Amino acid sequence: MHPWRVGVLAASVLAVTWGARAAGDQAGRGGAPEIPSLPYTLAQWPTPPTSAAGVPGDWNFIQVASVAITARGTVLVLHRGAQPIIEFDSKGTLLRAWGDGLFSEGKVAAIPQAHWTDDKSHYSAVYGPAGCASCGAHSIRVDPQGNIWVIDAPGHVVYKLNAEGRELMRLGTKGKAGTGQNAFNLPTDVAFAPNGDLYVTDGYGSARVVKFSRDGKYLLQWGTRGKGPSEFGLPHNVVTDAQGKVYVTDRDNQRVEVFDANGTFLTQWTGTGGVSGLFMTKDQKIWTGGVLRDLDGHAIGRLSGPGTAGAHGVTATDAGDVYLAQLSGIVQKFVRQ
Repeated sequence: MHPWRVGVLAASVLAVTWGARAAGDQAGRGGAPEIPSLPYTLAQWPTPPTSAAGVPGDWNFIQVASVAITARGTVLVLHRGAQPIIEFDSKGTLLRAWGDGLFSEGKVAAIPQAHWTDDKSHYSAVYGPAGCASCGAHSIRVDPQGNIWVIDAPGHVVYKLNAEGRELMRLGTKGKAGTGQNAFNLPTDVAFAPNGDLYVTDGYGSARVVKFSRDGKYLLQWGTRGKGPSEFGLPHNVVTDAQGKVYVTDRDNQRVEVFDANGTFLTQWTGTGGVSGLFMTKDQKIWTGGVLRDLDGHAIGRLSGPGTAGAHGVTATDAGDVYLAQLSGIVQKFVRQ
């Protein structure tokens, strides 16, 4: 088997494993074990490309890491391959693709369990020939002003791009890991406060959340490695609500932690499973992978379909349609009925 296919298979197995745990545990905080299915239909998306023979072909996404909706209503797909940012309209028609050279070729992977210690990360990265093209692509978000933000995890940087894809700001130094005020160690995601402040989860190598002003000035940070309040095993995704509360999925500890705007611990949602993706809806509900919750963590319902609980990324339109990013190399679109 070709090496990159082995990597995709391993990532897919990991996603399925987390998803299986999530499917078994996602009952919210002490709720019933059965979560009702939501009225959604799985659509064929995007539109299949046309092969050289003039017949429908397949999209060869290489590990779809994240998805986002633009201010225009188009869909950004972030994958770990050539032209890693691909834009489609809502019907699945290809609009454009770009991003070659933007992301590092490092590949984040779990450290073998025999080498684990309680005080250090269970993740690292390989570089050079052991990595792969655009393997650094980890998360894509769109802020309220329509700017596009992307995370290069093994590159240790967060990019702010305008709607056309031109770089406007960079947090961190590409290729240089650290834990200082403007340095990251395998960062994972970014979120936007109501006042424009930024939160970066950092991440695979560190165990903290770093807060910046809208113009990139360091403000504060919180978090250490562990399993208690304000501690993280892996802070993987982050979102904020309209009141400024911060929600972080601590994937390895299978919970979501909730903080105020300055990092004070408020509560945690246990029993969520190893959730990777978070998304805050316009009506102030939160997708935890394929499960929709209220802001107290109670499960409202779930998407029915293969691997939905273990999605690596999730986004939704204002009308309620949901897109899931799967490391198996697909995007799932669920249409609200």
